[in-house]
Amino acid sequence: MDPTRAFVKSVRRVVVKVGTAVVTRSDGRLLSLTQLKELNTKGYEVILVTSGAVGLGRQRLRYRRLANSSFSDLQKPQGEFDGKACAAVGQSSLMALYDIMFSQLDVTSSQLLVNDGFFRDTAFRKQLSDTVNSLLDLRVIPIFNENDAVSTRKAPYEDSSGIFWDNDSLAGLLALELKADLLVLLSDVEGLYSGPPSDPKSRLIHTYVKEKHQKEITFGDKSRLGRGGMTAKVNAAVCAAYAGTPVIITSGYATDNIIRVLQGERIGTVFHKDANLWANIKEVSAHELAVAARDSSRRLQVLNSEERRKILLEVADALEKNENMIRLENGADVADAEEAGYEKSLISRLTLKPEKISSLAKSVRMLADMEEPIGQILKRTELADKLILEKISCPLGVLLVIFESRPDALVQIAALAIRSGNGLLLKGGKEAKRSNAVLHKVITAVIPDTVGDKLIGLVTSREEIPDLLKLDDVIDLVVPRGSNKLVSQIKDSTKIPVLGHADGICHVYVDKSANMDMAKQIVRDAKIDYPAACNAMETLLVHKDLSRNGGLDELVAELQEEGVKLYGGPRTSALLNIAETSSFHHEYSSLACTVEIVDDVFAAIDHIHQHGSAHTECVVTEDSEVAEAFLSQVDSAAVFLNASTRFCDGARFGLGAEVGISTSRIHARGPVGVEGLLTNRWILRGSGQVVDGDRGVTYTFKEMAIKP
Repeated sequence: MDPTRAFVKSVRRVVVKVGTAVVTRSDGRLLSLTQLKELNTKGYEVILVTSGAVGLGRQRLRYRRLANSSFSDLQKPQGEFDGKACAAVGQSSLMALYDIMFSQLDVTSSQLLVNDGFFRDTAFRKQLSDTVNSLLDLRVIPIFNENDAVSTRKAPYEDSSGIFWDNDSLAGLLALELKADLLVLLSDVEGLYSGPPSDPKSRLIHTYVKEKHQKEITFGDKSRLGRGGMTAKVNAAVCAAYAGTPVIITSGYATDNIIRVLQGERIGTVFHKDANLWANIKEVSAHELAVAARDSSRRLQVLNSEERRKILLEVADALEKNENMIRLENGADVADAEEAGYEKSLISRLTLKPEKISSLAKSVRMLADMEEPIGQILKRTELADKLILEKISCPLGVLLVIFESRPDALVQIAALAIRSGNGLLLKGGKEAKRSNAVLHKVITAVIPDTVGDKLIGLVTSREEIPDLLKLDDVIDLVVPRGSNKLVSQIKDSTKIPVLGHADGICHVYVDKSANMDMAKQIVRDAKIDYPAACNAMETLLVHKDLSRNGGLDELVAELQEEGVKLYGGPRTSALLNIAETSSFHHEYSSLACTVEIVDDVFAAIDHIHQHGSAHTECVVTEDSEVAEAFLSQVDSAAVFLNASTRFCDGARFGLGAEVGISTSRIHARGPVGVEGLLTNRWILRGSGQVVDGDRGVTYTFKEMAIKP
């Protein structure tokens, strides 16, 4: 739990304020009330303050006017509806909506309409508190709203009584009056930003410190739907927080943000009277981390090829020199993982054995000895006399790599970033926390001061990921390495290009013409060499003739001898007397695989296209026509003939290492090494030419030799 959110452990009574923009969303959806039911069930006392009556009333009145108007009426200018009339009409709609939705969840709600003048009456305030306490004892959720229909106030601020002036300040007042432990203000953005959220330079403020932020923040326009906006929320939050009730502003669009807040996750913006005393308040923001990596990468690119090569050689030496320290920290991670009951496949990926560390150092040296990738002239063209255009390789910029449970990936990715001149931000899985930290320390320690150790940033909290994924102005590529769920979440959460693969469902098809000794060797290696790898075989497809001549039995016996658990497709399970698989689209990542019989190579291709993940596929055959059909028609990132799927690897492809394997069809595909982390730019060398409507230049478009 983030230390700045530790106070949520003692929260029992929580006030939740829902704004007009959340209630009257353009997509028609309302705040997810399921999370309020869950909190109610767990014993939290939930009080809801809602806006939206005016907005809903205006929608209803506009609809009625449209339905009852003639065409000629619609041509005339339409006046705006009276706000109090909208509030009167919308209040019943608003409460009906809440009542229906809460009833579906088997939760009882109640309505309490108040005006600011009521709070001048001490007796009213006591009665209000008694009523709310009675409702909460009955597990009823009280829903408060200002009664705008009969409010005597003409404007929200100018002539207000000063008691409260909108539903945000009402929520703050109620939180104090009802002695709430926490106030959650739900907005249409993630929290408080340093400037307008639409401004790419604005950053999310995780902890508001009045002394620091009140003069620094630039507010955007107020809400287009309600009369408050972020300014009103901040005013209410400051008043409540400094009077003793902590406040968090966060998005009401997510389905579980209130629950996440109460679990202590670092989302939204927290307001607390002791915020200025918290030791870690001077935090490095995600934006600052990314900008630092970008600035360092530009300094790295200024170095010559030999200087960059020297950094990599020192990284390799440092890995070997610090092997004992690395293994000590890694051993602690492995012990914790075993105690937590993690699967053996994860523990296998997590473990750094001496041979793996040695292999990592070797791959880093291999990268160091590669031809210089940056600044290579890829193409030279004479556009016109003394007007030369060059296409030159250059780094992408800043990479964000999110990976799970494989600390060796950190070394490979860091080495690739250094070789390709890119800045790098790394977020590893929590199960490898100590391993990642020590490897990051070892690597950054040898980066020269002229470049800066911020070239490679290590992100330690998952709560920082959403902030990083918003930085499409600084981060140029996101590479998620992990589960299908992780990759899907990343793709759905960012505008930054994403490179990677969700699943590694790799197939081996054994044709009727296959050399069976070769087939057994390939199938065994593809499955058991490293079952947890994404390039391990997950489905074995066998030509139907092999089920009759004993070939299938030989392949099955080979796998069972190695302890592989077999699952069958519909055609195979009964024949082999094995359990039928629940899905062909399944990545076991362990000593298990699916076996299915197919009619021929074309049926195998169709099966792969229907159930595969476009990662790596292999055909074992002695028939050249079958081979060419498979190689040319299977639409996967890597397609092999008579070779194990385990060869799909950056190091084995001679790339030195890989940042990941991509199954996308844009930019890079298959194992992604240095080349996949480069783009290009154009350099034009002229001698005073101007376009002048294309009258001033005689184009020649001659391809020129690329000088060594």
